[in-house]
Amino acid sequence: MLEGKKIAVGVTGGIAAYKVVTLVSRLVQAGAQVRVIMTDAATHLVSPLLFKEISGNPVATSLWAGNAEFNVEHVAIGRWCDVMVVAPATADIIGKMAGGIADDLLSTTLMACAKPKIICPAMNTNMLENPATVRNLETLRRDGVTIMPSGAGHLACGVNGSGRLPEPEDIKAFIDAFLARREGDLRGLRILVTAGGTREAIDPVRFIGNRSSGKMGYAIARDAARRGAEVTLVSGPTALQPPRNVAFTSVESTREMLDAVLGVYPNVDVVIMAAAVADYKPHHRAEQKIKKNDETLELSLDKNPDILKLLGQQKAGQLLVGFAAETQNLLENAAAKVKKKNLDMIVANDVTMKGAGFSTDTNVVKLLFPDGTIKGLDLMTKEEVGNHILDIVKEKTGCR
Repeated sequence: MLEGKKIAVGVTGGIAAYKVVTLVSRLVQAGAQVRVIMTDAATHLVSPLLFKEISGNPVATSLWAGNAEFNVEHVAIGRWCDVMVVAPATADIIGKMAGGIADDLLSTTLMACAKPKIICPAMNTNMLENPATVRNLETLRRDGVTIMPSGAGHLACGVNGSGRLPEPEDIKAFIDAFLARREGDLRGLRILVTAGGTREAIDPVRFIGNRSSGKMGYAIARDAARRGAEVTLVSGPTALQPPRNVAFTSVESTREMLDAVLGVYPNVDVVIMAAAVADYKPHHRAEQKIKKNDETLELSLDKNPDILKLLGQQKAGQLLVGFAAETQNLLENAAAKVKKKNLDMIVANDVTMKGAGFSTDTNVVKLLFPDGTIKGLDLMTKEEVGNHILDIVKEKTGCR
């Protein structure tokens, strides 16, 4: 969402101003055009020349600088940008915005700008919790300003508490998500994605599981959020970091995944079941580690609930997408699952093929539909596969 966007970044005299250099760099790397406006106090902490070199644009610092690029600079920047971001937003600039005060270039530009605004409050904990600041932030919320929550941790004043400016990558992700919710082609859709494999305990040490890495489901969840959807990701154990801007639930067993999925199922528009759940679980879980005393070990297994089939039976308007990882008779087995489980689409792949299956960054899949239509996708990254799936979701839902 940042590609080609015009972002005005206001920098105030908070000690965390140094972080905004990295933020501007990240925004530019993502394809955004950035113009920086600095208060006089900010120029004592970070050189305007540094922001100029990083952004590739002149830096605005004073109402009286006479920038020949614009006729009326504070008005022109407000018209130029798609969104205006203030980081760090000190108590001073927050108070000015709430009170309608325009006495320097940044506050005047904020007053003249009719575009969306995001502020990132950063200050001493006592200042952030001061009733005046709390009142001013509430005023800004009512005025339609988007406020990114402050972080918590060690502050420059030597205390630990709230008021820390979030890290540049987090601010970038927040801006990206803000734009996605306003402009993304999947905005308005509520999508549930499952990922990873589930584990069924044999004893406190061992479990029954599978080779799923979670990469496919995580790619779908990440891309759906980037495209503006409200995403819930329910994941079995993986080595992956949860994608930004998604509601994340971690589970271990198939029963835990079923409970988590059913808890949100009535409130979503789309379900994409990319998880590889364990079909069976031990009939009895040993309380202590099983010792290797005998040459053989027999386990009695019970069948787990079929989550996808249960969702198909309870479907009330949701678009339901399943996955089929097969090693033989790919199309026959996948087509049978579409009918048996009341699916709107199934993503089938032969995990024995080179470049497909578990733990890889690529996949080769076929998409099957209830009317018998089959669409094959060549070898591509899992992110590309995910976006193909989401394109079909968009088409079939009309982005409700």
